[in-house]
Amino acid sequence: MAKRELPPAALAVAQAVAAALPDGDVVVGCSGGADSTALALGAAWAAGRRGARATAVIVDHGLQPGSVGIAREAAARLGEHGVDARIVAVRVAPSGEGLEAAAREARLAALADQRLPVLLGHTLDDQAESVLLGLLRGSGTRSLAGMAEVRGPFVRPLLALRRSDTEQACRDWGIDWWRDPMNDDDAFARVRARGLLREVATRLGRDVAPALARTATLARADADALDALAEAVETGEPPETARIAALEGLPDALRWRVLHRWMARLGVAADQGNVLAVDALLTRWRGQSDIAVPGGSVRRVGADLRFTRGAGRNEPR
Repeated sequence: MAKRELPPAALAVAQAVAAALPDGDVVVGCSGGADSTALALGAAWAAGRRGARATAVIVDHGLQPGSVGIAREAAARLGEHGVDARIVAVRVAPSGEGLEAAAREARLAALADQRLPVLLGHTLDDQAESVLLGLLRGSGTRSLAGMAEVRGPFVRPLLALRRSDTEQACRDWGIDWWRDPMNDDDAFARVRARGLLREVATRLGRDVAPALARTATLARADADALDALAEAVETGEPPETARIAALEGLPDALRWRVLHRWMARLGVAADQGNVLAVDALLTRWRGQSDIAVPGGSVRRVGADLRFTRGAGRNEPR
């Protein structure tokens, strides 16, 4: 247990980081905001006690006027508090998922390129927003699972702390932070979700963020378990064929995952509607013709489901 040499909020951040800190050196993704600034200071505190080093990496997306200056100011603030910081510029390529998603992908790629464990400053409030957005997508338990504490090189030590905790921790450390105007721009889905959570809390008379974060923990455990079971189901060879006998009798939640994984391995970007349409070839077989899926079609042929690239072919059933 760490000695109480820090004020309460700073100590809470530092201890959360210490509990999740991997062995050896780490990098900290830092935007200059309160969450990542507190994380960087907590990481420097915790890593230093292990004889390791925490380096803040500030990713400049170049999406706002003066972004270079903002990044430099964030690095300077951290440097004044003994945290090494460097700036990495990235180019955000437009994508069909929108600017917010494209910026996130570019940022994570730049951080992963550091070839060290990466600490990210997401809090319980961010987790709640992720669950709400997942609920609105309506794509099952995986979308409700939110952000994992550890996934690949990325570690999120602050998922049990609130945004107010990180802001108070910065005050405890005597460091200012950058207020990103994009955090108030309703053009971004996450900002709208944040406002909706505040409205729900007001109308219900209770803070709903902790319950949504608990939902993420439970949904992730369920999704991980079902995904592992689905991965163990052998659909047979060749890859374009799935044996009906291997699928029949499986519970819906498992069978749908197996079908989704089977199509994904074939390069089919199937959504849940595609999965359910293919599933009808098993559960509501009435001699249907080909089921169109992205990149091809699936039909029932004898004791198998068969994927055909491009237009479907007339084959004996």
